[in-house]
Amino acid sequence: MATTNDFKNGMVFKQDNQLWQIVEFQHVKPGKGPAFVRTKIKNVLSGKIVDKTFNAGVKIETANVDRRDMTYLYQDGDDYIFMDVEDYEQIHVGADIIGDQKNFLLENQNVIVSFHDGQVLFVDLPASVTMEITYTEPGLQGDRSNAGTKPATVETGYEIQVPLFLNQGEKIKVDTRTGDYISRVKE
Repeated sequence: MATTNDFKNGMVFKQDNQLWQIVEFQHVKPGKGPAFVRTKIKNVLSGKIVDKTFNAGVKIETANVDRRDMTYLYQDGDDYIFMDVEDYEQIHVGADIIGDQKNFLLENQNVIVSFHDGQVLFVDLPASVTMEITYTEPGLQGDRSNAGTKPATVETGYEIQVPLFLNQGEKIKVDTRTGDYISRVKE
């Protein structure tokens, strides 16, 4: 059991026989009336995000979530194969759990896989990954980073917007949460 004072981003709790993860929260102390906590929570299984308000000090039942360091190996049909870095056990994770994160999964990439009662809840990717541009129109001499963007396809087949000066074969850093270009990676 925990109270609203124990809230942290990423915390998983049970409510109405469902698992919810706190995406963000804010303690609010209005000038008049009792304090409360405004949260944005995500249903772990369906991915649905809802806003919920808790009165300050309310007790909630926390879920026991086991987070393990794993390495992504390869894709096999609709399953993604991960290996535990400690005991080398391999697990299959369905495409429904991976979702849009497949666009940023690279072979031999380290991730954190979260389990509850032996069931995979979600996969946490690093905040950014380095990817190679496999196709983009040639850059023009004199183009600057703030002059505009063009579409580029990265090694996973995902298309993102990059500055005009980037060319095919260059490595870039991509934000895995938003899918946005961050910077060019110098070798």
